[in-house]
Amino acid sequence: MVKNIDCFIPYQTDKQVEQTVANLRREPLVNEVFFVKGDLRATKSIRFIAEHATAEYTLIYTKYTSLSLVLFALERMECLIEDAGAAMVYSDHFNKVGDAVTQAPVIDYQLGSLRDDFDFGSVLFFRTSAIKEAVKRMDKDYQFAGLYDLRLKVSQKGALEHINEYLYYDVELDTRKSGEKLFDYVDPKNRGVQIEMEQAVTQHLKDINGYLEPTFKDVDMSPVGFEYEASVVIPCKNRVRTIGDAINSALSQKVDPRYKYNVIVVDDNSEDGSVDVIKSFLGNDKVIYIAQDKSWHAIGGNWNVALHHPKCGKFAIQLDSDDTYFDEKTVQRFIDAFHEQNCAMVVGTYRMTNFNGELIPPGIIDHREWTPENGRNNALRINGLGAPRGFYTPMLRTINFPTTKYGEDYAVGLRVSREYQIGRIYDPVYNCRRWDDNSDANCDVVAMNNNNFYKDRIRTWELKARIAMNNRR
Repeated sequence: MVKNIDCFIPYQTDKQVEQTVANLRREPLVNEVFFVKGDLRATKSIRFIAEHATAEYTLIYTKYTSLSLVLFALERMECLIEDAGAAMVYSDHFNKVGDAVTQAPVIDYQLGSLRDDFDFGSVLFFRTSAIKEAVKRMDKDYQFAGLYDLRLKVSQKGALEHINEYLYYDVELDTRKSGEKLFDYVDPKNRGVQIEMEQAVTQHLKDINGYLEPTFKDVDMSPVGFEYEASVVIPCKNRVRTIGDAINSALSQKVDPRYKYNVIVVDDNSEDGSVDVIKSFLGNDKVIYIAQDKSWHAIGGNWNVALHHPKCGKFAIQLDSDDTYFDEKTVQRFIDAFHEQNCAMVVGTYRMTNFNGELIPPGIIDHREWTPENGRNNALRINGLGAPRGFYTPMLRTINFPTTKYGEDYAVGLRVSREYQIGRIYDPVYNCRRWDDNSDANCDVVAMNNNNFYKDRIRTWELKARIAMNNRR
């Protein structure tokens, strides 16, 4: 049997690493096992791999914990990388947490799978020629984005193929709930990482003709027929504990007397007493209550019915049913931002709080990665666009939200940014309340995969549209 696989693992003096090396060297296809002494994410490390790999295939193990392969796993990877004509393959696997072993399926890679935290698992199986060719095109030395840059460049020349089979075991050290991981990418301490990731994805978009220059359509802010300047839109489903706080927060806003605003609450068949709470506010003439029928609406559909309501304001401003505004000036800040920045959408800054409104890590999230110069391109890499969001209603009525309960705001933000500038408010205007009933607080792996796959699909559709638009120019 030909020894045609070189393996590269992060260097660490640890018994688990020693066991990984022993396991790999027992594999009949393995030619050599190399230690990568620097940070595996660095371009320097990727160049080391390209220089030292001489076998036909290269396996990169990305963790500092033990790895064990199922019987004939490498043979299977080698077979499928050839059968699929792929540049890289990756597979489902098992996670060990203490004595427990759980399945860890991953998702298919697609054109829009541009997140730098896309989960391939910890075993990346490449054609060595694909690595060497990609490294020749690496013209920047990254400290953090080297491995990300590698897979983007490899994907430009060949497929990254998902093997829907459980081919190895590794140890899972990050046992946080899904909701505790969501905001890692916007933690201020990771800002240096984010800057490099943005540089890498921007070059990738230029390479595949998906990059957009910072030129935007003007927005005509003089439409007639709007009784209200702004509407606070609150979609609700089974939020009896929090909907009252949200409505009170919306009603407490102090707006310039020149402008009128209202609060549109859309209830999607709540069964927990939320409707009674909403109805207790109907004595206030600012509150408009919309009760949905029994058909499928989800968050996106609830937004659409509010947008097309005859009393919806010229600007529609988000408030989730379990969150609150930072103070009584939020609506006015949005109105001012729309007029001053001539934009079709505005994204604010929020505070992460617990249920009681107390600040929790990572604290204030301002999404500094969104810039007028490159935000619309970087948006294809990150998994969200910040909160709260405000929309120019005449524009949004031509786009509408997708009728889905996850990712609907991200889909709209990408679509808007294709043509229009998205404005920013960098002062806190929103309290994002994290608690056990958040829809993303503790998703299992299947739910997380479904969410991530859908957002990758959104990115894929948007990227195809941008490439087509550039090709027409």
